[in-house]
Amino acid sequence: MSTQSNGMVTLALSKGRIFEETLPLLAAAGIEVLEDPEKSRKLILPTNRPDVQVVLVRATDVPTYVQYGGADLGVAGKDILIEHGGQGLYQPLDLNIAKCRMSVAVREGFDYAAAVKQGSRIRVATKYTAIARQHFADKGVHVDLIKLYGSMELAPLTGLADAIVDLVSTGKTLLANHLVEVEPFMQISSRLVVNQAALKLKRDQLRPLIDAFASAIPKD
Repeated sequence: MSTQSNGMVTLALSKGRIFEETLPLLAAAGIEVLEDPEKSRKLILPTNRPDVQVVLVRATDVPTYVQYGGADLGVAGKDILIEHGGQGLYQPLDLNIAKCRMSVAVREGFDYAAAVKQGSRIRVATKYTAIARQHFADKGVHVDLIKLYGSMELAPLTGLADAIVDLVSTGKTLLANHLVEVEPFMQISSRLVVNQAALKLKRDQLRPLIDAFASAIPKD
C-alpha cells in the first residue's frame, strides 16, 4: 500500500554512512530514530514522532521506493540517482553528506593515458554503467562495459577489465589492491529526494522537514 494514503511520513534510508550522517539532520527536525539498525532486525524503525517512520532499504532501492510511493522521501547518493534516472522524484536539497568521488582506477603499471587516446577502445568494469558510459563518451573513447556488483578491484587484477569506475573515499582499498586512481571525474554527495505526489498530499508534514534539513546541512 502506498504511504500516500495514510498520515504516516515514511523516510527511506540505507544502512551505514548515509544513515549515520542523516541522524543530525533528523535531529534538527526534532526526530530521533528509536532503534539502532545495526542491532535491530527490523526493517521499519519507529521514531519519537508517531507520524514518522524510517524504512531500511538497499541504497540502490531508495529512489525506487520514493518514486512509487513506498516512501515519501529518502536520502540517496548522486551516483544512485544518476543510475536510476531520477524519474518521478523531486530533489530539493544536496545534503552535503556521504561525500566521495567517482574515479577511474587501473592496476599499477598500466598506461592509462595511452589506452584512452581518441578513438581507442577500453574494457571497464563498474557498477555504475550509465555514469561510466557518459564519461568515456565525453572523452571520445569506445568502451566495453562489464557490469559488476562488488569487489571491483579484482577486475583489473584478473584481466577481466583494463580499468574500473568506482566510488573512492580515502583510496586505501585501491592502494591495498595495487590499483592506482588515475582519473577522478565526479564529486558525489547525498541528496534528499521526495515523492512528487506526497509533496502535494502531505505538504504540511513534509515542508517543515525539508526546511529543517536545509537549515542543518553541514558546511564544507
